[in-house]
Amino acid sequence: MSAVYPKPLRRLVALLSRLPGIGEKTATRLSMFLLATPPDFARELGNAIARIPESVIRCSKCFNIADEDPCSLCTDPARRDDLICVVEGPTDIVPIEKSGEFKGRYHVLGGAISPIDGVMPDDLHVRELLGRVDGGGVTEVVLATNLTAEGEATASYLAGVLKGKGIRVSRIAYGLPMGSDLEYADEITVGRAMKGRREL
Repeated sequence: MSAVYPKPLRRLVALLSRLPGIGEKTATRLSMFLLATPPDFARELGNAIARIPESVIRCSKCFNIADEDPCSLCTDPARRDDLICVVEGPTDIVPIEKSGEFKGRYHVLGGAISPIDGVMPDDLHVRELLGRVDGGGVTEVVLATNLTAEGEATASYLAGVLKGKGIRVSRIAYGLPMGSDLEYADEITVGRAMKGRREL
């Protein structure tokens, strides 16, 4: 970054540049925005960032991020205890919740199996998932891992270890987004849409 900027501003740009998806230009824009806003906003933002390590925890039951343990999704009496949706990370829960179609519990794996990256089943919260299933009361586990090679490998592995547990194991259907044209969709997406078709 240009030496024409003062050292504190250069440091802020350097730190912001380390965030995912933010390059030096965006970091500079954000820094200039913070410089132009009232000082109270910058202080409030700084305090919110500083409090994250102490105030945001992992739920000991589902491993979602939360501000209390167990989290609100695990303690909500309106949710079904017999249905568990398995996701890779906390951000995967958001679109499922926004859909309004799932009323069960969640289980966050903490990633996906990826031998190339050194991530094996023991590095994920698989043991804890099996413990929840073995604890009784679960009738179905919905595998909602991402549609990537790693996500597919993880779903396949989980389906294998859950086989014989006397529960239903399902995989979310992937298909075409609303408003999209069939001719522009790739063959994998179209194939998933065909496999996930339902009777009308």
